Amino acid sequence: MRNIITILIGILIISCNNHKKDNIKSEKQQVEIKQVEKQQETTNFDWLVGKWKRLNDDEGKETFENWTKNSKTEYTGIGFTMQNKDTIKQERIRFINSKGKWNLFVKVPEEKESIIFEMTEHNESQFICVNNEIDFPNKIKYWKSGDNIKAIVSNSEIEIPFEFEKIGEL
Repeated sequence: MRNIITILIGILIISCNNHKKDNIKSEKQQVEIKQVEKQQETTNFDWLVGKWKRLNDDEGKETFENWTKNSKTEYTGIGFTMQNKDTIKQERIRFINSKGKWNLFVKVPEEKESIIFEMTEHNESQFICVNNEIDFPNKIKYWKSGDNIKAIVSNSEIEIPFEFEKIGEL
């Protein structure tokens, strides 16, 4: 009888310890969820919003980007280059936060699907997105520079800089 009571007490102690561990895990998960939610609330890229014109364009070309904020988790943009009043390049851009993670989606007319760039770094005035599965560009960096924005699209061999000035609001 004494052995049975000892065994039951042992099972009860183990059960209580496991319940405590589950509560600790649950509390840790809740803290992690709150941290992601807080990051989503405090991270914004509103400095992108507006109509932008490229300052360092090739002669005879004009490049523009127009960015809007759809929600606190989504920005959309359109980039286009004109030559002799004709659009010669165009891309649609979506910057989306899903489950606490930002990704940049770039869609050009000649491709069926958007190319997805994963954000690897960011702060309140810059971000870097990467896709190492494509040749060029596999890295896109945007940053705020005074009243302007700058960008670099690159791979390990080529780097193309962009500098934009704001020409209006959307």
